[in-house]
Amino acid sequence: MADETPETEAPEAEATEATEAAVEAAPEAEAPEPEVQLPPKEARKQARQRSTTARRPSTPEERATLRAAKAAARRRRRQQEKAKRTPAEGTTPAEPHVGNPQERTGTVVSDKADKTITVKIEQVRRHRRYGKVMRSTVTMHAHDERNDANQGDLVRVVESRPLSRTKRWRLVEVLERAK
Repeated sequence: MADETPETEAPEAEATEATEAAVEAAPEAEAPEPEVQLPPKEARKQARQRSTTARRPSTPEERATLRAAKAAARRRRRQQEKAKRTPAEGTTPAEPHVGNPQERTGTVVSDKADKTITVKIEQVRRHRRYGKVMRSTVTMHAHDERNDANQGDLVRVVESRPLSRTKRWRLVEVLERAK
């Protein structure tokens, strides 16, 4: 048993000597540098410099290949978005969503203009802080296709597309005729 012990230790000793020799023979550049603890601001600055220098291609050929790759990625994305927008085969295209047009009730102040009425809409609200009942009036022009409404009538108007510079409302019905 005494004879076996030196034989097993000899190869291990040779291996450790070889690694030590290799470490000593290696140039200083390959040896790991001790990590220096930098302040956070400096560490961020160095990280930013490393990331920007790694990103920027230096030669025109590299820049051209990078541009071509980005253009191909944009084309793919646009085609995917276009495929999402177009309806599938056999389905009808969706109508644009119009929303709910506002409706107001008011009295006709003037019907002198052709196919146009002026409507006074009165709003009664409580003041948010003081609770006082406050009245506010708004006059607006509404389109009356058949010249149906007369002065003093109670009418219902609905919001519509701009029909002229001042007309953004359309007459729906005359609720009550003036006496």
